[in-house]
Amino acid sequence: MDYAELSAAFLAEPSAGRPAPRVPTGAARSLRDAAEPLATIGFWGKPAYAAMEALGLEFLTGYVWGRTAPMGEPTAPVVVAAFGVFEPGLVTSLYEDARGIASRADVLAARERGAVESLHEVLGDVPTGDVETAVAQLRRATDLAVADVAGRPLVAGLASLDWPEDPLGQLWHALNLLREYRGDTHQAANVAAGLTGVQMNLVTEYWVGWEPTAYAGTRGWAPEVMAAADADLVARGWVADGALTPQGQTERDRIEAQTDTAMDRVLAPIGDDVPALTEQLDAWSAQIVAAGAAPSDPYKRISG
Repeated sequence: MDYAELSAAFLAEPSAGRPAPRVPTGAARSLRDAAEPLATIGFWGKPAYAAMEALGLEFLTGYVWGRTAPMGEPTAPVVVAAFGVFEPGLVTSLYEDARGIASRADVLAARERGAVESLHEVLGDVPTGDVETAVAQLRRATDLAVADVAGRPLVAGLASLDWPEDPLGQLWHALNLLREYRGDTHQAANVAAGLTGVQMNLVTEYWVGWEPTAYAGTRGWAPEVMAAADADLVARGWVADGALTPQGQTERDRIEAQTDTAMDRVLAPIGDDVPALTEQLDAWSAQIVAAGAAPSDPYKRISG
């Protein structure tokens, strides 16, 4: 998948006339959604793609190796467990292929360089002082997040890396720490609720408002696997007639609330600065989306 194919598949404008997604509320969730394009520009930005391409990696191999590399060089089953919501065979194949192409050190260097160059390409005119202020606020939260990484492998990996020297790189690193903290926490809440990897996707689809399997299918799950997982959700009383039942809605809301509670604790040191910080991150993210360096589809932004 070259960058043109990547843009067509993931960065194109959403279909007209589709209903607005169900947007969760709350300070922690609002900050997460505001930060998503900033945190993920290392996947979507053209310079980020070019940095991985120079190593011989394309989008999917670069994505899997790039997210894994902070954790070291674990065996494939460990990567599958950490990623959770992706089809295991797909993750295993991509990871093993990528490791045979590029070294961990080279991937880590390309990952940071590509993200920083992508941010400078879009946000190069933003005053450095504004970025440094945002980083200082975020580091109040990340310092707490990395103080206890039990059960959070992706956070632990990121916490083991040096902070970038570039202020925009520091912004990106801080937001990735918080993004993976939320992701690790959210996955744990889903597992505790008895959901499999594919069911985590399916339940989120129903909860946000996706067309059935439209999101889970992009993560490598076969139609028959998704159908069996959905049938199990029906048998458990979570789904009926193509929608979450009251029980399913309550359970998915509980998963989100547990995730937000964990994030509220981490964000507490930012205090009264959270609303202004969220507004600032959202404005910068809007520039990234407008530049075509992150998905414009609100469904993707909410579900990531």
